[in-house]
Amino acid sequence: MPRPPKPDWPRVAAALAGRIPLAALHPSVVAWAGGGSEAARRSWAIAFSGGADSLALLLLMWAHWPERRARLVALHFDHRLRGRASMEDARFCERVCAALGVRFVNGAWAGARKGASEAVARAARFGFFQQALARRRIRVLWLGQQQDDIAETLLMRLARGSGSAGLAAPRPLQRMPAGRVHVRPLLTLKKHEIITALTEAGGRWREDASNETEDYYRNRIRHEVLPAWSAAAGGRDALAGAALTRELLEEDDAALEAWVDLLAPLSADGWRLDVKVLHGKPRAVVRRALHRWLSVQPDTGDLSRQGFATLLAAVEKGSFTRFSLGGSGFAVIRKGVLAFEFPPRSGIKSGPAN
Repeated sequence: MPRPPKPDWPRVAAALAGRIPLAALHPSVVAWAGGGSEAARRSWAIAFSGGADSLALLLLMWAHWPERRARLVALHFDHRLRGRASMEDARFCERVCAALGVRFVNGAWAGARKGASEAVARAARFGFFQQALARRRIRVLWLGQQQDDIAETLLMRLARGSGSAGLAAPRPLQRMPAGRVHVRPLLTLKKHEIITALTEAGGRWREDASNETEDYYRNRIRHEVLPAWSAAAGGRDALAGAALTRELLEEDDAALEAWVDLLAPLSADGWRLDVKVLHGKPRAVVRRALHRWLSVQPDTGDLSRQGFATLLAAVEKGSFTRFSLGGSGFAVIRKGVLAFEFPPRSGIKSGPAN
């Protein structure tokens, strides 16, 4: 049986853009991409696995922002966990990029090992992305998550007890350290909508066989929980409902951040937290301020959920407290101020200036 002809990728991109117009993408991303921020004006990178979502994203970027084509960089990471299939993924991605005139950068996992956890593999992939972006001074990474990913992430994080910040993921625009931005324009679309549009446009993509197994938590949510949940919802669109919930949680999370900003409980260097200004405020505000303080300390050890709850209660109370943060030092509340103090034997009392 003869092989089907290779796709004419520029033509596929144009056809896909007709089926998924710019107005169908997340409005926050469209507004950001057309804005005048420095990050939006610079080169863009895309995480390109070769799967349907990332392929559709690359084609839509190429078609909807033609003025950016010369400054697009596709980043592909080979986890080296599927042997020949992984190598074929990379070759496929390289051919698509060559047809579109997009710069292609391929990386591979030097520490690959069979049976690696989903979290470890993800950390390796994003480590490669960060290095590739830093080397090329690119601040923007486009990612292909869609509405199914929102529902999967929401259910996974509900199981571990996440707050609004965690439940608001994945965000259409996510500010990262060092001025980087992660951009997700497909969050307004469902997986089946993307696949239907891509098929009708004449596109072909790579399938990762490991996505069909039950080895990973996300796969079990995807194949077992989501179908049952959607069916139980009856006539309701559960995926759209999850996407709306994510949007509302992001708004609530932004409100909490703004409230903490207005109270300004942290010192300019972030090392000291004024407990007095937090007195009587809602616990969610105090919790957020404490998270900020912990995030800039030199080493908080492996602070458990129970340990955080104990420290949070002490901050709410505001009286003298000396709380161990493992071998690194102590969280000390003295005269209405929370500060980090090193152990006496270190010869360092506290604060960045010492």
